[in-house]
Parts: sequence; C-alpha cells; structure tokens
Amino acid sequence: MVLASGGGTNLQAILDQLHGQGEVEVVGVGSDKPGAYALERAVAAKVPTAVFPRDEFDDREARDSAMADWIQSTGAELVALAGYMQLVSPLFVERFRGRIINVHPALLPSFPGLDAIGQALEHGVKVTGVTVHFVDEGTDTGPVIIQRAVEIPANWDRDELETAIHAVEHQIYPEAIGMIARGEVRIAEDEPRKVIVEQRFGK
Repeated sequence: MVLASGGGTNLQAILDQLHGQGEVEVVGVGSDKPGAYALERAVAAKVPTAVFPRDEFDDREARDSAMADWIQSTGAELVALAGYMQLVSPLFVERFRGRIINVHPALLPSFPGLDAIGQALEHGVKVTGVTVHFVDEGTDTGPVIIQRAVEIPANWDRDELETAIHAVEHQIYPEAIGMIARGEVRIAEDEPRKVIVEQRFGK
C-alpha cells in the first residue's frame, strides 16, 4: 500500500522497480488529495485507488480510521508513505505498528519535518542525503532502515540538490521495500530504536 499527496514519483519508482515482479504487489494507492497525480499513475498501472480528503471527516482520527479500514481490507502487509503530506495519527500508527515506512530527504536525525532540503541549504552543510525509516508517533523519529549520503557542491542551487535527492530516493525506497518483502529487515526486540538488516543475497 502506498500513500501519496502529490506527483507520485516515488510511487512510480516502486511501480517500475518492484510491482508485479514476484516479491512486491502494490495493492492500493491512497491519497488525501483528489487531484494528486499519484492517483493517475496508479490507475495507469491498474492499481486500485481511494481518496480521503481531510475536509470530509470530523477530525484527523476519523480520517485515519477510515483509511486504516480500507488499507486493512486490501490485505496490505506494508504501508509506504511516498510524499504523503499529512501526519498520521497515533491511532493509525498503532493499527500498523512496525509496518509503516517513510522516505525523508535528509540524513535523519538531521533536518526532520518540512522542507528538509531547504534546511540543509540554510545550514550550509556539505553532505545531506536520504533516509528510509519506520514510522512511529513522532515526526521523522522512527527507527532507520537505510540511509544514503548526497554531497552538496558549493555552487549547487536548490533545484540541483532536489534533483540529486530525488534520484537517490528513487533508488533506495524500492530497495528498502524489497528488503522488507524478503524478510531481511526487523526491529530489534531488545532495542526498539535499532533495525537489524540481514541481506539474503541470491534470493
């Protein structure tokens, strides 16, 4: 299951690299935005869609409860947030504990929250990157699955950095999902902040 609010380029990377190729099946795409282009990408790939606009529900919990019921009805085993611009409620996290992941355009815990790319440029860092992590009740605070660095040359502008960051997102998000599908990723029972990765090469 993929949740997206906008263009859906990470969704497209998942569809292109994983969907229907034996390990991963995208069983649905949900959005809070009726006009999200991600929904058109899903339709083109013959993937079911559903929309949960915030203004059609009494509050965030009601919206997330309806969305969670729909996700559960699809039989989804993993929920991938791919440019989903809403914070999911603690109720939603609890429904899918350890089965929600997100991709963030920074090397967490640096630059959490909104506009991570702008934060990195404002701070003048020479290296930023991309993180795929499990989602918990905090903002970009869940256990890290995989990270990849992106160097920032001195003369780069925002557009150049965004292009480089998105290219890495499109690589490591499908990579992380494939690892989870193969059972190579688990949260340590004795250390809930630690993710254990056991890659099974040749399978």
